[in-house]
Amino acid sequence: MNRVSPYALPVLGLGALLTGGIAAAQCPALTLADDQGIESEHPQQFELAEFQDGAGCELGFSENPAIAELNARITGNPETLPPVAERLPSEPLVVVPYQSIGRHGGTLDGLSNATEAGTSDLLSIRHVNLVRYSDDLQTIVPNVARSWEWNDDYTELTMVLREGHKWSDGAPFTAEDIAFWLNDLILNENIFPSTPTTWLFDGEPMGAEAVDETTIRFTFPVPTPGILNRFAVSYIQPFQPKHFLSQFHGDYNDTAQSLAEERGYESWGELLNVYYGGSDWKDVPSPLLQGVDDQVMPTLESHILIEESTEGRRLVANPFFHMVDTQGQQLPYISEIDERYVPDKEVRNLRITSGAVDYKSQNVFLEDFPLYKENEERGNYSVQLARGLGENIFYSFNTTHKDPVLREIFNDVRFRQAMSVALDREEINELVYLGQGEPQQSVPADPNTVGFVTDEHLNTLIQYDPDMANQLLDEMGLTDSDNDGVRERPDGQPLVLQLAFSNQGAPVRLHEVVQGHWADVGVRMDAREVTSDEYRASAQANDLDLTVWKNDNTSGPTISQEVIMLAPPFGDQFNPGTGFEWAAWIRTDGAEGIEPPDDAKRLVELASEFQQLPLGSEESNRVGAEIVDIHVNNLWKIGIIGNVVTPAIVHNDLKNVPTFTAKTYDYYWVYPYRPAQWYFVDGE
Repeated sequence: MNRVSPYALPVLGLGALLTGGIAAAQCPALTLADDQGIESEHPQQFELAEFQDGAGCELGFSENPAIAELNARITGNPETLPPVAERLPSEPLVVVPYQSIGRHGGTLDGLSNATEAGTSDLLSIRHVNLVRYSDDLQTIVPNVARSWEWNDDYTELTMVLREGHKWSDGAPFTAEDIAFWLNDLILNENIFPSTPTTWLFDGEPMGAEAVDETTIRFTFPVPTPGILNRFAVSYIQPFQPKHFLSQFHGDYNDTAQSLAEERGYESWGELLNVYYGGSDWKDVPSPLLQGVDDQVMPTLESHILIEESTEGRRLVANPFFHMVDTQGQQLPYISEIDERYVPDKEVRNLRITSGAVDYKSQNVFLEDFPLYKENEERGNYSVQLARGLGENIFYSFNTTHKDPVLREIFNDVRFRQAMSVALDREEINELVYLGQGEPQQSVPADPNTVGFVTDEHLNTLIQYDPDMANQLLDEMGLTDSDNDGVRERPDGQPLVLQLAFSNQGAPVRLHEVVQGHWADVGVRMDAREVTSDEYRASAQANDLDLTVWKNDNTSGPTISQEVIMLAPPFGDQFNPGTGFEWAAWIRTDGAEGIEPPDDAKRLVELASEFQQLPLGSEESNRVGAEIVDIHVNNLWKIGIIGNVVTPAIVHNDLKNVPTFTAKTYDYYWVYPYRPAQWYFVDGE
């Protein structure tokens, strides 16, 4: 660490003391609140040479005073750290803080439902990817990658990395780590028996070639302009530490299979996936929780996991993180993250309102806003009401249900239409959303992020019309012959739907209100709360009568590169949709599953075409409009309330947290808001 001469104190002042030395004080303390007229190519950040040229200074570097102690808690890291200047890339990313130059220290107290439930908002705090959306949610900026360039037809993307970038254990990070991720993990049958559709384009896989240490070239079988959006918003990180994972990989280590068997695994692929995190998802049970090892996989993220139990997990700052502030302090400012698992909503709310949580945005709903607001002073926090993208809750009936009678009912569009107009959305808006939203039909593209969703789309069959609902159900022959208030199915059994729901996916109060509305037209719905894991597993097994969740993964940047919400099964493992057997039929060219209707087949063609067009272009908007037309005509998902605002909790001691442009999973929660520069006012 740089040290300050006592004779320099009157000149340098407190700001220089906090930043750690004379070298740091030579550069201006730029913040967004005081940018001193120095402009950058990309908003809110500089490349090192760009900053030094613009500010006319040479940036010196300083570190978290506790970094040696934190490093000692990371299993597998070197006992003695090299100087901070040697731990940083030769071209670190210079971050301009929002309000003020921060100080190191403190523990961010977070809250989740369980190890894989309600965790992604905290995961986003430490997240990095090749690029990032700036907080305007419009502009893509560098992160792990310094720069990128397309060829003319969007089939080849070349990215340049940071020279000297290192993994959290100090090993070099190079283009080989990206090529290894694709060629040796994603495309390896021992890891993925079939290539994930995420990385298939028109049915063919992408390619990745390490041109040199800092240059990676991605190739695509068809134009794929949206892939840059994926690298900006996805939780999936297209790089993995080859030096670490190759020890468990049979193509690199002849003893990998015996090593796996010694640890109780049938294959080396199973053992490798313990470290790989269940194939990209970082918050699955780690080797620490599974008792396999006391070391987790090295990371490029701002914090690395060091402890995990059934009660929660703890992380410490990455000593090799690639960002600094405008005074040369290595980020992150915050030393530790402590995440606790609390499955019960009431207990979570008690912890929030008592001030025991520093930040929470996922799985907090507007129905609890009065509770949060009235306890702000007591809990020493502030409640933001941020615009929600992808927050319109949907109900989706299982069109490939294992019960043939329910399958026939659910496939009749009249049933879906009836269930839509049976809902009094104005009442729902008042009771559940405090009057802050707008009745809105479900569409597969968030209307705030694309230009091809019309008011007609959003208003399709959202009127409250129980007479129409009853007429449609009567036409289907779903009558109540015994006058017990519940219609009968064609086989004479009462028409009773079973709703399994997770409190992570929608406000619980919503289900209670919907239950009443549908009962009024003779359709009984029995609701049962389950964990997020149980809900998702049952949906993927095609065992649910209907699915319900937030309509996330529908923002323009997401659907430009991921077709999961556009075509069957209209969802993924985290947010299941419907038509699972349709999807199986499509995936196997008719060898398995159930043949989908023509409209669903057409969506497969359109989704592939949409993915090959630049988002916002005339052709993209034309194809997008046809996709939305098909969705609203079929109502495979019934929407409730859109344009909602939704709460986010921020402790008052946590600084440099901006007013969020939006609160949304689709841009990966707080990833656009640069949480590496958040800090605690007292450093504790």
